[in-house]
Amino acid sequence: MRKSSYLISFFAVAILLTLNVISAHYPDWLVETGPDLPYTKVTVRYGLMERCERQIVSIPGPDGGKIEYNDYKCRPWPARVADGCEEENRYMCIAWTSATYVTELGVGFASVALVAILFGISTHSRRRRIWRAVASLVALHAGLQIVAFSLITDVYHKSEYPGFKHARPSTSYVLNVVDWAASLFVVGGVVVTGISADAGHKWAAGNRAYQPIRGE
Repeated sequence: MRKSSYLISFFAVAILLTLNVISAHYPDWLVETGPDLPYTKVTVRYGLMERCERQIVSIPGPDGGKIEYNDYKCRPWPARVADGCEEENRYMCIAWTSATYVTELGVGFASVALVAILFGISTHSRRRRIWRAVASLVALHAGLQIVAFSLITDVYHKSEYPGFKHARPSTSYVLNVVDWAASLFVVGGVVVTGISADAGHKWAAGNRAYQPIRGE
């Protein structure tokens, strides 16, 4: 494969890694709003590792204005006792924790793919072989992101946790979908380019295209 193809793959995988990290650590997979109480608005955001709650209280002031109180706090999520992980919400906690674990694994595979690309472009012989490893690592990354998406979606649609009944998917959920969908396109692009380079097509292999010896 050409160095330029690997450079394109490098930046594509770097973007995938960034999406993965943001979706894993930004507490915004599901958002629960309301129902609003008098003078009070509560918004709860569920991330893979944190649950963040914002409470805004607006009270009419004596001069006709408003006195506003804004409180924002986060805590580890899901918590064994506070979220009923040992009893009624056991399945939800297992699924959510599993999604967190596989998402972190996805970060690892994407990182290794970047290292593999940097290692592979150092010599022509490595460039001919390393694309298989890159495609496999990105495919594993995509597969793990799909697993995380499926676990969270299943828990959300079943409303296993009472708070999810009034929740909706948000930013991190969407980033996860974009991540694994784009990963599949990257895998396809690397495989097609690699096979074409092995076949000797100059657009993929460059001027030093590999030409098999007759009789091989």
